[in-house]
Amino acid sequence: MRAMVLERPGEPLKTVDLQVPEPLPGQILLRIEACGVCRTDLHLVDDELPDPVLPMVPGHEIVGRVAALGAGVTGVGLGQRMGVPWLGWTCGRCSYCNRHQENLCDHARFTGYQIHGGYAEYTVADARYCFPLDDTLDAAEAAPLLCAGLIGYRALAMAGDARRIGLYGFGAAAHIICQVAVWQGREVYAFTRREDAASRDFARALGARWTGASDERPPQRLDAALIFAPAGELVPAALRTLCKGGIVVCAGIHMSDIPSFPYGILWGERRIVSVANLTRRDGDEFLALAARVPVRTEVTRFALADANLALDRLRRGELQGAAVLIP
Repeated sequence: MRAMVLERPGEPLKTVDLQVPEPLPGQILLRIEACGVCRTDLHLVDDELPDPVLPMVPGHEIVGRVAALGAGVTGVGLGQRMGVPWLGWTCGRCSYCNRHQENLCDHARFTGYQIHGGYAEYTVADARYCFPLDDTLDAAEAAPLLCAGLIGYRALAMAGDARRIGLYGFGAAAHIICQVAVWQGREVYAFTRREDAASRDFARALGARWTGASDERPPQRLDAALIFAPAGELVPAALRTLCKGGIVVCAGIHMSDIPSFPYGILWGERRIVSVANLTRRDGDEFLALAARVPVRTEVTRFALADANLALDRLRRGELQGAAVLIP
């Protein structure tokens, strides 16, 4: 099978021919229909994540069809469409796993980082961490739901019943969660780089009430701010937009250091929290919700062999919505 492989961080992915993997007990083999290109993949390639397993096939927004079942797998049929997310395996025994916080498992392993992912024609995945997907969905349009959507949903859930929500960085996750929040009757305020007028236009088209540069103040104080851009300096900026009791949710797996800031902008029971991975409950809830909204993803399709081009365009901020590889 053809795969795109990261051999050393900082270098382009290489096209490699690999053997089609055999599913082990508890695993399924998937023939990949589409795989989203996530900013976390970019962090991996750019050597911003610690201790990667190399060489590695990146990619963790995978849509595919079941081609074979490992021993002990039940409830899944050959040919069934499944989605594979970032969280790829947990121990199932620790205190976190036992209280449905498997996203915090100390022994967790992640798709496209410690487990070969979806920049390939086939992959194997733990059946426990795969989600059934509707056959009627376009595979490329469904792929971003598996990480941008799921992590965005967990970030939105952490905001509780916040009515006015700021979204910092209007990329793949924000364009999905903007639709969900507007459908829920919330007010969305979108913040982008000052020069990125195209993203502000995109946000308004999806229902954002106000758009502006990330250093601007919105016309009203916000109840919550969700930060999807990996820029630590946005945390103090977001705190300054919040009403008392508001929350800043840092939604990325990687973020540059947060600079020091005056205690006064945190005072008033404002909070800063992070999002770590996802749970299976998140997946079940969000995929059902996305169908009801319904969420429409904006995607740019690339051939598998053009993975480096897709990553480079993401790095330069040239994409609206999400990039998706089609084997």
